[in-house]
Amino acid sequence: MTNATLNEQLEAMRPALLRFALLQLRNPELAEDSVQDALLAVLEKPDQFAGSSTLRTYVIGILKFKIIDNLRVAGRTSQIETEPDQSENDVIDHLFTANGHTVDAPRAWGDPDAVLQQQDFFKVMEVCLEKLPAQNARVFMMREWLDLETDEICKELNLSSSNLWVILYRARLRLRECIDINWFADSKGKAL
Repeated sequence: MTNATLNEQLEAMRPALLRFALLQLRNPELAEDSVQDALLAVLEKPDQFAGSSTLRTYVIGILKFKIIDNLRVAGRTSQIETEPDQSENDVIDHLFTANGHTVDAPRAWGDPDAVLQQQDFFKVMEVCLEKLPAQNARVFMMREWLDLETDEICKELNLSSSNLWVILYRARLRLRECIDINWFADSKGKAL
């Protein structure tokens, strides 16, 4: 891959990288710095990219470590405010009947490996993450995407482990519903 091609591909994925970093760091300057550091790491050592994955996956892997570093630094220097979301209960309540069963069973999602290979799925996933309350999306991404441990997330965000698991549960429910509607939709699907 030539340097010009590499530069074009990195520039094309920069907006998505910035949105991801901003979701996690909630600070435009830190998000920009993280993305720039990740892109610079790729540009400084282009032969490190072996091609065993896509360039996007490779760059996101680097960005994840830059974000984790910034989260740790931010956690040592300031407290991150949590924002309670009172409307969350209403959203969850409509997913269950009075006896506690789900209103609609999840639809069959097919072969998960095949679905994950489709770029459109990630676009839908990104939109669904953006629809989540900021705190829920951040906690979900820290746990599921950045692979941070429960105690580390609790410490960084000043949450109890019980609160963390409730937030994760709510985020997963809403993501499931959003993906079900917007990716596996049938004729009765409607947006959140």
